[in-house]
Amino acid sequence: MNKKILQTLQEITPLNQNAILAAQKYQSSLAMPPGSMGELLEIGARLSGITGKLHNSLPKKRIVVLAADNGIVAEGVSSAPQSVTVSQAINMTKSLTGMSALAKHFGNEVQVVDVGIKYSYDCPQILNKNIRKGTNSFLNGPAMSREEAENAVLIGIELAKSAKSSGISVLGVGEMGIGNTTTSTAVLSVLTGLDAGEITGRGGCITDEMLLHKKEVIKKGIELNKPQKDDVIDVLSKVGGLDLAAMCGVFLGAAAEKLPVVIDGYISVVAALCAARICSNSARYFFSSHCSEEIGYKIAINELSLAPYLNLRMRLGEGSGCPLAFEIMDAACVIMNDMATFEQAKINDDYLSEIRNEPATPPMETIC
Repeated sequence: MNKKILQTLQEITPLNQNAILAAQKYQSSLAMPPGSMGELLEIGARLSGITGKLHNSLPKKRIVVLAADNGIVAEGVSSAPQSVTVSQAINMTKSLTGMSALAKHFGNEVQVVDVGIKYSYDCPQILNKNIRKGTNSFLNGPAMSREEAENAVLIGIELAKSAKSSGISVLGVGEMGIGNTTTSTAVLSVLTGLDAGEITGRGGCITDEMLLHKKEVIKKGIELNKPQKDDVIDVLSKVGGLDLAAMCGVFLGAAAEKLPVVIDGYISVVAALCAARICSNSARYFFSSHCSEEIGYKIAINELSLAPYLNLRMRLGEGSGCPLAFEIMDAACVIMNDMATFEQAKINDDYLSEIRNEPATPPMETIC
């Protein structure tokens, strides 16, 4: 593996367990029944583990969108033309897409990065880090070279490092790339060993006939290229995409920089799983957002031992779940920063002594 990537992996450390325990102890002193703020308490404690501080805030938020075209579109797996990638990448810079409209409303930054857009464009607001003009169809061999995949990962790492140096408090990871539910499913199938026919979804809306064809394309691509399950870079290079590889890099870079980072939907969660398979410590820096309707989403989020905070039947992608998750994370900070303790509220909490000594109630399984 590339030396710079390996160096980044060495910088990814486990969360600060003492800070987590201190946060949990403080939470038990807040004027409420034990655990009654649910996931907000878990978020608050994990933020403490990341920053090492009891009280945190997330004033500056950024959604990084990795845009790239996928050559597999040539095989008829998508209903949308490839030109949509560049059109929507430009529209994101104008706050005209679903994600960017939400981001503008909530005051979040959006950074659109070209790592492999096929068509030319004139938009200075897009950060040009183009590695190549789209990948190959993986029915004709590997989607890209190993070096290209590693370069995409490195771009993602650098984007996270740049975010930290710019004072960003939390990152969200989105994408724009027609055909990337096909590449994501191929990658997920290899990483989990699950049959592609069972986990392939409709992506951006396709007919029943196209769905059957999409499943066959993914199966054939995996059989042809024989990606190595235990070598994530090999998998990404053979059946993945530049967008996926760069997103994986953002997740790794965020963990190395001790930045909390939000998973969006299906493409994003597969990229996060790639990062976690490369470095298991990185996963504790990941926060979920919403439950995607793509079949493979639940598989990938379960592999990460996470559960989505919201179920809004969303399936847009782009990073559209990130602005919503940011607000939930802000709420977790409010609980830690502004809620009164029993002592401050002048409430005698002796009545809770017996309850606190009982084993913790396991969290409810999130329906997704």
